[in-house]
Amino acid sequence: MFIEKVIGDLGEKRRWWSYKTRVKQLAEPYRTVAAAFERYLMYSGAGGGSMSLFEDLTELFEQSAADRTPIRDVVGDDPVEFIEAFARNYEEESWRNRERTRLLNAIEQAAGEGK
Repeated sequence: MFIEKVIGDLGEKRRWWSYKTRVKQLAEPYRTVAAAFERYLMYSGAGGGSMSLFEDLTELFEQSAADRTPIRDVVGDDPVEFIEAFARNYEEESWRNRERTRLLNAIEQAAGEGK
């Protein structure tokens, strides 16, 4: 427990580095698109820190590369709408959702409505 607090969850770190390795192995232009989506998700907060989202997105690009599906056929004409819709499927796992729940619980407890 102490080690996890100091260096973080090792399982999650392993998943992260595995994901990064998979992205590096993608053929162009899938690698560039995957990296762009990662950056967007990280800076916009839309990803919510869900490893499943990044792993599933990588799997989509791996399959698309194997099938030689053009990027526009995967992400469409509006890549922002594509990635935001994709990320919405993972909202339950997101740090934002966990923080919303904590906020609501704190307010309920402060108002005497908590359990």
